[in-house]
Amino acid sequence: MTNTIEVENLTKVFGRPESGVVAVDHINFCVRQGEVFGFLGPNGAGKTTTQRMLTTLLEPTEGRIVTFGYDLEHDAYPVKRQMGLVPEEANVYTELTAWDNLMFTAQLYRVERAERASRARELLENFGLWEKRDVKAQDFSKGMRRRLSIAMAIIHKPALLFLDEPTPGLDAQSGRAIRDLIRQLNAEGTTIFLTTHQIEEANQLCDRVAIIDHGQIAAIDTPERLKAAFQRVQSVEVALEPDGGAHGDALAALPGATTSVKMGDKWRLYTEDPSTLLPRVMDYARLHELRVVSLSTLGPSLEDVFLEITGQQVGTVRHEEGEGRPQRQGMRDRMGGGR
Repeated sequence: MTNTIEVENLTKVFGRPESGVVAVDHINFCVRQGEVFGFLGPNGAGKTTTQRMLTTLLEPTEGRIVTFGYDLEHDAYPVKRQMGLVPEEANVYTELTAWDNLMFTAQLYRVERAERASRARELLENFGLWEKRDVKAQDFSKGMRRRLSIAMAIIHKPALLFLDEPTPGLDAQSGRAIRDLIRQLNAEGTTIFLTTHQIEEANQLCDRVAIIDHGQIAAIDTPERLKAAFQRVQSVEVALEPDGGAHGDALAALPGATTSVKMGDKWRLYTEDPSTLLPRVMDYARLHELRVVSLSTLGPSLEDVFLEITGQQVGTVRHEEGEGRPQRQGMRDRMGGGR
C-alpha cells in the first residue's frame, strides 16, 4: 500500500537544542493512502506540534518528512497544493459571509474561476449551510463555523486533510455531523490525519491510531489490535442494591480485582481474569444480602489502552501543562511504535 506521509526521526526542541524543551522526540510513522489516521495523546503530548511540522507551519529541529513523495524541507509547494488544514480554532473570516469565505479561500487555492461557484454551492448544500450562505460567519454557532471551516479546507479537493481536534466543545448533534463528514470525505478517497484526545472519536473513525506521550510514539496499530494487546485491563461491571455505591472499596479488595472505578450507578472492577472474579462478586452480594441489578464482563476499551500506555490510573484523566521530554522508556519498542 502506498504511503501518503512518511516520517523519520522527527524532532522538535523549543529553545537551544542542547538545553531546550523536547516537544517531539525522534518519532517515526507512516500514514497510508486512503486511511483515517488518528494521532492520539494527552494534552501536551506533542500532537499539535507534530501536526504543525507536517503542515509546514513549524520547522523541525531534526528529521525528515516525505509527503506524496516530496521532501517537505526541500520541496513543500507541491504538497501544499494537495493538502487541507482545519485547525483547532475555526479559521473562518467572521466579517465575511459563508459564501464569501469560500470564494476567498477558492482564490487562495487557485481553484479555476469556472469551478468556484459550483464547488461552493455543493459544499454549502452538503454541509447544511446553503440557506445561510449570505449570513456573516460572526452570527454562526460554533458547530456551523466548524462545518464552514472544513468546507474551506476542502474546496480545492485536497488528497490529504489535517483535522486538529474537530469536535471538542460542540453539541452532540454538531459533533455527529462532523464525524459523518469525515467518513464521507474518506469514502471519497481523502486521506485524513486526525489529531485528537477524544478517545471514543478515534475508536469510531480511525483505521489506525498512533498514541504519543511525552513526545514519543508509544504505540501504533488498529484500535481493535491495541485492545487485544491489553487483556489485563478486562473488567467486571456490577450494579448492586440497596446502597450499591458504598461497596467500591470492598469490591476492589476481592481477590483478582486490581482497581475499582465508579461508573454511574455501577462499579467497574478491572481484572486479568473475569471468569474467576465473577463468582466472587456474586458471593459478596449474597453475603451482604445485596440484589445484583446487573452484572457483565467487558473487554478492554481504547480508553483503557490509552490510560495504560500513558501511565495513568484507570478511571483518571491527566492534564499536562506543556510538552516535554518523555519520562518512561521502553513502551515504544514494546508496543511497536514507529514504522
